[in-house]
Amino acid sequence: MTEMIAIPSLDGDETIPAYLAAPAGTPRAAIVVIQEIFGVNAGIRRKCDTLAEAGYLAIAPELFWRFAPGVALDPDVAPEMERALSLMGEFDQDGGVRDIEATIREARSRIDGGKVGAIGYCLGGRLAFMTAARTDIDASVGYYGVGIDGLLGEADAIANPVLLHVPEEDHFVEKAAQARMHEGLDGHPKVTLFDYPGEDHGFAAEFGVRRSEASAALADERTAAFFAEHLG
Repeated sequence: MTEMIAIPSLDGDETIPAYLAAPAGTPRAAIVVIQEIFGVNAGIRRKCDTLAEAGYLAIAPELFWRFAPGVALDPDVAPEMERALSLMGEFDQDGGVRDIEATIREARSRIDGGKVGAIGYCLGGRLAFMTAARTDIDASVGYYGVGIDGLLGEADAIANPVLLHVPEEDHFVEKAAQARMHEGLDGHPKVTLFDYPGEDHGFAAEFGVRRSEASAALADERTAAFFAEHLG
């Protein structure tokens, strides 16, 4: 079952639109799916649907709802890519983490207080790391998160498991930044990094030219095992 829902914001004054995909039976846990800069588009909805097929309750909040409600862009269409980059400039990342926290609370309420994980891509990969450091999320996964090397000062606050997928040829994350990520996180007891030689940003996208099938499958297998271990 899929539907659009409204999640109360942390201050309770407004509601956050979100896409929900529910499994056929009782959810094994819940997972918050954190969007790229393209909004809750077909790819993100498909990520939710796949998680629901695996038995999870999946919820993807529309993080651009305050200034671009309902936006769903295609990265393979040049004008839509340009718009996505523009929207990123308007986005308050700290506010986005608060909206993710509100979504975590909503997810827990729907599974009787069970475990909740997070998974994010691109911008969402960065936000998944921030969520791990700033909330009580039970497990977090980030795919090709941008700028994580600038967030390493928050790593000491991470109390629950984190998995990061790092494409070595990411044109948004230079090799020096990747090296800083490893230097700052390889010794962290809760954080695991996997590198993907030859892969670029967006290699695990559901649709379009960015997808690299073999590496996407490998990363998703690792993610599935990670969530099975830490969420159930």
